[in-house]
Amino acid sequence: MVGALAVAHGLVARPQGIRGMVGKLTAASAEPARPKGVLIESHIHLFAGDPARFPYNSASYTPTREPVEEYVKFVQEARIDHAVIVHPEPYQDDHRYLEYCLAHEPSPGFFKATCLFDPIDPETPKRMKALVQRNPGRIVALRIHEVHAAGTPSTKTGLIRDRDLKDPQMTVTWRAAHESGLAIQIHCIPHYAAQIAELATQFRQTPIILDHLARPGQGTPQEYDQVLKLAEFPLAYMKFSSTGVASASKQPFPHLDAKPLVKRVYEAFGADKMIWGELGGNAKAFGQAVELFDVMFDFVPEPERAKIRGLTAQKLFAFS
Repeated sequence: MVGALAVAHGLVARPQGIRGMVGKLTAASAEPARPKGVLIESHIHLFAGDPARFPYNSASYTPTREPVEEYVKFVQEARIDHAVIVHPEPYQDDHRYLEYCLAHEPSPGFFKATCLFDPIDPETPKRMKALVQRNPGRIVALRIHEVHAAGTPSTKTGLIRDRDLKDPQMTVTWRAAHESGLAIQIHCIPHYAAQIAELATQFRQTPIILDHLARPGQGTPQEYDQVLKLAEFPLAYMKFSSTGVASASKQPFPHLDAKPLVKRVYEAFGADKMIWGELGGNAKAFGQAVELFDVMFDFVPEPERAKIRGLTAQKLFAFS
């Protein structure tokens, strides 16, 4: 089961860490310059340089060390304006390193973050509220995973938290997230779009963020139609990323065969409800991420591209 989750998360190639996140894209072209305007990274994982101090559970996956101190140097060089740290699975619901990162940001208010708790644990609403209160204005979303294959059972206990979206406690947790001012960030495959819509109908004032284009390559065209229907919810947002594009592609970088799908996503959600993640952690990875963005959105007017690169995230996550 752990192996299946690792594959679904795109973690088989993960050991190279941030520096290799986009390095598996094989482009040899020159690195593009930093785009103009506000630039916000909406999806970065960070891992302590000292795992003895900040231990992680290797039953999820064993990451490469990617400490905040090195990431801070990179964002200053790349001139990224803000970043959202997506609390990763190896730390489970231990948010000590996340809070350490928030305390060691390059400038006040640079970072915001997601949290990760078991969404069907009765203790989650209380623990989530405590984390939010300890870090006012910094925790922006609860991340939930739904990546187990269609027809396989949800988990009820244990580290693999692919919990049942129809579990009554899931509704309690969504309500608690809403009351704490959090979005729900969902890492899912297309099969679960219809179930997400059922919850979104109950919580129309709660933003929903779909990670990685909702992994289009792990579902049927009919299931992905349901993903695109989620755009009908005013507060449903789609995250564009290299992982999402690669999921939709059978070709090497720059994944030109994925461009029609990206265009469909853009036409459904629009620039006001799309954000950009996985900008990389060094100059090469950053350059490839920029190149991929430019290739995929070359049909989009520059003012709308500027929204996806940062302005939409700035508003969604209330960055100054």
